[in-house]
Amino acid sequence: MNAVTPASTAPRRALLTGASGFVGAALTRRLLADGWEVHLLLRASSSTEGLPPQAQVHRHDGSTLQLIDIMRAAAPQVVFHLASLFLAAHKPEDVERLIHANLLFSTQLVEAMAACGVRQLVNTGTSWEHYEDQAYNPVCLYAATKAAFTALLHYYVEVHQLRVITLKLFDTYGAGDTRPKVLNLLKRVANEGTSLGMSPGEQLVDLVYIDDVMDAFVLASEQLATQAAGIEEYGVSSGQPVPLKEIAALYAQVSGKPLNIAWGGRPYREREVMLPWHSYRSVPGWRPKVGLAQGLALFHNS
Repeated sequence: MNAVTPASTAPRRALLTGASGFVGAALTRRLLADGWEVHLLLRASSSTEGLPPQAQVHRHDGSTLQLIDIMRAAAPQVVFHLASLFLAAHKPEDVERLIHANLLFSTQLVEAMAACGVRQLVNTGTSWEHYEDQAYNPVCLYAATKAAFTALLHYYVEVHQLRVITLKLFDTYGAGDTRPKVLNLLKRVANEGTSLGMSPGEQLVDLVYIDDVMDAFVLASEQLATQAAGIEEYGVSSGQPVPLKEIAALYAQVSGKPLNIAWGGRPYREREVMLPWHSYRSVPGWRPKVGLAQGLALFHNS
């Protein structure tokens, strides 16, 4: 008796923004590894260096109509929206860039989804929308623009029945992360033996390893398949925020190198997040797997 060959299943198709960033590039690799057909939406000026050649690149000229054409050509089941402009503090000359990247482009994206009948969106937000654990109190203008896009999304949900999950990220990190964030400052101090003036270091930092963040994105995309129209919001948190001073001590331990840090050498920045948002829901079925010591070792040795 001949074995029955199962019918081949076409791969799921994704359109992803923000692939030139650390988190977006990691998601591109993860989706391809999981068998997805991946389309990347990039600005004309964005580099493709380091991105897998299997991903199909679409260059956006900035117009809404061309974005509709791209959406129609890619025909994704799910859109993953990770592109944003992050500024912890802005200057007056940054306002236009923040609004353009985080509101105008984001709205063009969902307008294109609506025009092409694409209904499933995994959106990316930030825990910084919730200063002092409040329902809405943005830490900075960047966080305010992320929350403002959520308000715009409600229109598209009501009129076009979009299914949306917003993943509000805390501090992400991992092997190959070169972003100018605190861990790369610690890495430089460890490797070069230089000194660094920092705040008093009592603020709690919620670090989530990149592989765990990817699991959250994949689970969110799976949930969208059965979710009713509407917006669900989840925090992607380690659940164990740690004082910055303790993170530095653990980094010195895993790297085997002393860190010459002058704690209190500079003040806390305005609206420093001392205690991260904790009134969040996690993605159903998700929990972080990479502990802090293991993650710091992977980061340091990359």
